[in-house]
Amino acid sequence: MQNKKISKAVINRLPRYYRYLGDLLEKDVVRISSKELSEKMNVTASQIRQDLNNFGGFGQQGYGYNVEYLHTEIGKILGLDRKYNIIIIGAGNLGQALANYSDFERRGFYIKAIFDVNPRLIGLSIRGIEIRSIDELEDFIKHNQVDIAALTLPKSKAAQLASDLTKWGIKGLWNFAPTDIHFPQDVIVENVHLADSLMKLSYKLSEKDRPADN
Repeated sequence: MQNKKISKAVINRLPRYYRYLGDLLEKDVVRISSKELSEKMNVTASQIRQDLNNFGGFGQQGYGYNVEYLHTEIGKILGLDRKYNIIIIGAGNLGQALANYSDFERRGFYIKAIFDVNPRLIGLSIRGIEIRSIDELEDFIKHNQVDIAALTLPKSKAAQLASDLTKWGIKGLWNFAPTDIHFPQDVIVENVHLADSLMKLSYKLSEKDRPADN
């Protein structure tokens, strides 16, 4: 399994499986069939079985899936059986919103510091997390274990800062700046474009209102 190339589409669905299974656990559901799971997730039962077969299957004929076991195993596949230390660079509205989202900690992601250039923000705390001067960034990374840097910066500053971060040893970048950032394979970048999601919604709404072809 470790040498098998998993498609991006499958990887994109794994967090959804994990989230839905977590909801089922909270409702004390012990087992579920692929058909029942497909009805909840709006994914075909065949697709679910194909996705999970990439990692060994996990189901039993005539029984379905043990919800707790499958939730745990998908968590391991997603790397959620370890802890990650995160720093946020950019303490504007989005950076503060990320810092305030306590659910990250339930998944093993711990925000350790926030950095900004604005002197009016430096020294303030969000949920006990101090906002530091960007001038302290390099020293902080060198003296603390940092796994992921979240970038909530203007487009003009993101690329250069991302380059500096990789030089200082950061291997995971969570980029919210409105530009794609790419690095060689040893640096993992997740580019998140919130506006893209909104434009997809806009397209679907406008498509719904378009007159049907005769």
